[in-house]
Amino acid sequence: MNKYALRSYHKTFVLNLLLVSQVLVVSQVIAQQQSQQAIAQVQPEVYASLDGAVGGISFTSSDRLIFSYHPFYQPKVKVGELLADGKVKPFPNSDWQLCHDPQGKPKDPDTCLNWVLGLRTDNQDKVWLLDSGQAEPRIEPKLVAWDTLKNQLDRIIHLPFPVSLPESQHNDFVISSRHQAIIIADEGIATGPIGDKAALVVVDLTTGKSRRVLQGDNSVMPDLQRPLIIDSHSAKPKQIDVYVGADGIALDSAQHWLYFAPMNKDKVYRVAMEDLLNPDLSPQALSAKVEAYADKPNNGGLSIDAANNLYLTEVGERAIGIIPANTRQYQSYAYDELMVWPDGVSFGKDGYLYSGAAQLPLSAPLNHGKAENMPPYYIFRFKPLAAGVPGN
Repeated sequence: MNKYALRSYHKTFVLNLLLVSQVLVVSQVIAQQQSQQAIAQVQPEVYASLDGAVGGISFTSSDRLIFSYHPFYQPKVKVGELLADGKVKPFPNSDWQLCHDPQGKPKDPDTCLNWVLGLRTDNQDKVWLLDSGQAEPRIEPKLVAWDTLKNQLDRIIHLPFPVSLPESQHNDFVISSRHQAIIIADEGIATGPIGDKAALVVVDLTTGKSRRVLQGDNSVMPDLQRPLIIDSHSAKPKQIDVYVGADGIALDSAQHWLYFAPMNKDKVYRVAMEDLLNPDLSPQALSAKVEAYADKPNNGGLSIDAANNLYLTEVGERAIGIIPANTRQYQSYAYDELMVWPDGVSFGKDGYLYSGAAQLPLSAPLNHGKAENMPPYYIFRFKPLAAGVPGN
């Protein structure tokens, strides 16, 4: 090749290199713009107004909305079904709402609900109710499965000591049909303001046996340097010195990764179900399998969509945030001034995610003795970025 041909070749090479670089830059800009468009903030809508605060929400395959009245307020009706006309009927029926008979005599604990926050529907339309049992007089925690197709009790799984401790506050859970297991997040805060006995509880649905795992592990423990701050950007932010351990919990659509997070913590964690369900792993070996997945603010409920985007209820800021799977960078996603303490967040009817605003920071115990919480209590809903994962 002569020098003129070499110069021409070199010039063409440089021009092609510049062209490729420009294409890459443009592609990156387009990708970034698409990413920004995908996580634009949405406006939640009020789906329902109720006379009491809502805790957990779950839908059956026929779109029956079953919810817990938040146990923080010691409601007479523990679980209800929201009917099409806006009325509420006790679920599964009135008899299950009271643990004593008309004369005040205690009933069989296996025939009543005591303290229910978390509830989920499995792939056979059985609604599972997590009864933490901590309302006075306390009873042994249990899982109650109600068959909504047959309208009858399916089974009860007890959660006795040492699976449950005096400090246990079983908050929320996920159901894995693939692994025939239930995983419970125990906040460990039933007896005081610090959830230092937080853990996960693994329930084998085949045998009914349970194990308590990761208690005291960094991944389930609250950060005592992170109190709850309510409305931090307002003129009058409020600090609540309550420190909650493992709270939000979600299972991906493949039922491979379990995501969980303490409320007072700056991290979401995850662990492979295969490792979590392995009884041969020592506590140290299981701890080593847990991954810090992403940064986050203090949060309550946790959910996930089919594209593995996580949704978190930002309890102090009237907001629900998102951690996109492609960036793992937290961002506020849905906000409403009326959404005071969004608690759980669950997939349901018409492809929406649903959350109840429980108004806990306005209650007397968390508001300097002055009760400012009042009805109506709202259920909000908003569209996720991708289809939700049933049971989350």
